[in-house]
Amino acid sequence: MSLAASSEDLALLEEYDDLLNWINDTLSPEDGARTDSLSNLDQQITQLIASLDIACEDTSSQLERVIDDVSRAVPRLTYDLHFIRDGAITLQNALTTVRSQSQSAIPKETDAALEQLKRLDTMKRNMEAAREVLKEAESWSTLELEVTTLLSERNYAKAASRLSEANKSMIVFQNTPEYDPRKTLLVNLQNQLEAPLSSALVAAINEQDLITCRDFFTIFSDIQRESEFRNYYNGSRRSSLVSMWQNAQLAESTSDRTLTLTFAEFLPKFYASMLALLNQERSSIPSIFPDPALSLNSLISSILSALQPSFAQRLSSVVTHHGNSSLPQLIAALRATEEFAVGVDKIIEKIKLSAVNTSSPSAPSSETSQSFNPSHGRRRSMRMSISFRSMSNRSMSGGNLKTTTTMDGMDWDQELFQPFLEYQLDYGVLERRLLDHALHEMISSDSGDKITDQARLLRERAVDVFGASTDSLARYEAFTHGYGAVSLVQALDGFVKSFIDMWTADVSFAISGPVATTEDPASEDLSGLDYTAQDWSHFQASLHLLGSARHVSERMSGFEVKLWSNLIETANKFKSYRGDPVNFPVVSSRGEAQILEQSSLNSAELHALLDRADQESSHARESRHSHEPLLTDARIAVFSFAKTCQVSLQGTILSPLRKHLASYASSPIWTAPDTRARTGGSGGINDLHIPTFSLSPSDTIQRVAEGLLNLPRLFEVYADDDALSFSLHTLPYLDAELLRNLPEQTTSSTEVLHNPPSHTRRQSIAYVRPVTLDPETVSTAWLSSLGQSILVHLVSDVLPQIKSLTESGAAQLASDLAYLSPIVRALNVEFDELETWKEYVDLDDEAGKAKMKTADPSDHVLETVSRMRGWY
Repeated sequence: MSLAASSEDLALLEEYDDLLNWINDTLSPEDGARTDSLSNLDQQITQLIASLDIACEDTSSQLERVIDDVSRAVPRLTYDLHFIRDGAITLQNALTTVRSQSQSAIPKETDAALEQLKRLDTMKRNMEAAREVLKEAESWSTLELEVTTLLSERNYAKAASRLSEANKSMIVFQNTPEYDPRKTLLVNLQNQLEAPLSSALVAAINEQDLITCRDFFTIFSDIQRESEFRNYYNGSRRSSLVSMWQNAQLAESTSDRTLTLTFAEFLPKFYASMLALLNQERSSIPSIFPDPALSLNSLISSILSALQPSFAQRLSSVVTHHGNSSLPQLIAALRATEEFAVGVDKIIEKIKLSAVNTSSPSAPSSETSQSFNPSHGRRRSMRMSISFRSMSNRSMSGGNLKTTTTMDGMDWDQELFQPFLEYQLDYGVLERRLLDHALHEMISSDSGDKITDQARLLRERAVDVFGASTDSLARYEAFTHGYGAVSLVQALDGFVKSFIDMWTADVSFAISGPVATTEDPASEDLSGLDYTAQDWSHFQASLHLLGSARHVSERMSGFEVKLWSNLIETANKFKSYRGDPVNFPVVSSRGEAQILEQSSLNSAELHALLDRADQESSHARESRHSHEPLLTDARIAVFSFAKTCQVSLQGTILSPLRKHLASYASSPIWTAPDTRARTGGSGGINDLHIPTFSLSPSDTIQRVAEGLLNLPRLFEVYADDDALSFSLHTLPYLDAELLRNLPEQTTSSTEVLHNPPSHTRRQSIAYVRPVTLDPETVSTAWLSSLGQSILVHLVSDVLPQIKSLTESGAAQLASDLAYLSPIVRALNVEFDELETWKEYVDLDDEAGKAKMKTADPSDHVLETVSRMRGWY
């Protein structure tokens, strides 16, 4: 590396933000070849370090010179400032002197003449102003007589023109005592002019005399009564529609059950009549008003505000009358309203185009006319459109909402759709009530059917339930246009959960009731298990219900796929709207779109759900993985129902063993006296003790053991049944190690059942898919659970009921437990408490009392055994 090259590299140092990049670029060969020798690199580094040392020294010396220059220049700065200040004061004095000299240079005669001219000009202006005031006063003195004469001659146009001129002159009397009396006189004369015009105006409007209406509009505008003219016009044109609305005989508005016409059926007819009127006005209004589009908006708003009962009251009566079934009626009314809004938009668009084509190029746009406020003094509506934000990059918790604003004054559609907002916000409640009503009808139909196979009935009702759930997808889209997605999921989750909970509560009834099944042929091969005909009936009923639970779970999974697909479509629609709201609107009506966007439905929770849908769509395309569950509470309910069926099934399977153990605790063998053969006196040194051999297990334990050994035969027959392989994670007392070896799809759901998720954790529940397990795994899981269950029953319910144990009884109990231990191990059951019982029961009195002295207070087994043996 040459010295010149080093200088160039040092000059480039300030252009780098990262020091490492500069070092790498400086040490890299110019031709891009890799450095083969470390010695060359070391030489370059040495040269670079030397160049940096020299550059540091040069920089330090230059910095010292700059500091010296500044130190010498700073003391002179104060002097320079004082010098500048003195110069400014001198200049100011010179300017004052020049001004005084210029004034004294004017001759006195010239100055006097200029003052005289100024005074004369002031007098002229004051005289002109006085003349104008006198003219106005003269005009006002004859105003009342002139207007009254013109009114008597029915020369209304001239009278209006005269009043218009008088109104313009009111500014002359502003802030004077004459203002209020003259204002009162002007208003009285305007009222006198309006009175004879009103009846003629109404007649002209009814006769559709457009020329006369136009003349009247000019007159009313001249006297500042334009809003009154519009009131007359709108009131006359809307009268037929208001009467049609008010006189409608609807089923929701009366207790007369003979009336069958509903509001949802009447509304399209009313809208058709209103559209017919608006189409007539499309040709009439431009001939009368200078702002036809705003005038049509005013007419629509006037019609809606004049309806009695109001639109909101009609909707309230619909909800009250139809109750739980009110949502379809509301959807029908909303759909009719949306179709009407589309028709009105077309009319307004046509009237705007007509106004553009007929207006002169120099004339102001009718939409910017300031002579008319359609709301009678209300501020014009500013339409705010909040665009849907990026669902993949931003969350709704932020406050940076992109807005667009239009000020076209068209607020009729907001007034039209505002009454629906209350019910759109309550969509989740309305949907849940409708679904619950459908469920009630299903249950009512069940009560009339003589269906004895409850498992089949559950599967059939599951078809109906998820069919009703599928219908709700179209309802939420039609009523909320996607904004009610969160409410939909919550309503569906609660609906399906309530359906499953009802069956969970009735499992005992479904099993104990009559079962329309024939006796299983396998029961002949399993006659050694001591099952009665009723036991076999309960066994089959429980097994079939467990299979139905699997069927419900699979149907739920299939429905969740549909639900995810619908949410993905909604998310894509919102994304398209965000990018191009004109060509991809969420709602066809701008007013309805604005109302929904600014409502609480457009919440952070909605956007989080749509974000999940967008991510699910991407992940499904990439990895084809299964969707996360949406109906989390319903899925938990399915597992709870499956667990209830499993417990019932286990109760049936273990019923013979429980019967054997029912009298085990009250057996007399526990209190039998010690049997020892002696010779000679009692307790003498010549007593002969005959050694005791291992005791045989009691008959009860032998029968229990035989039953446990026969259980594998049962699962050889039924292990292939899909019902037994469903929801293995909910089996009671399933061994933890065995549970960990089950497929991953089911493992996480165990925590869900034992620790129900909170509101914030529900989104993280793993999706549980039905998996196909080999019969050996199914048998192992069930046998382990059954073994654990019977042992829990033995050590928790049976053994503690033994009141006392003699030494002989303790030996017998220890023998029974020792006999049972290897048998349960053959079923892959490790039960430490059984071994603990065996250990403590086998202790003699001396060892037992010693054990009590060092025992853990929480050792309930030792406490129970010590009570039986009398070690206290």
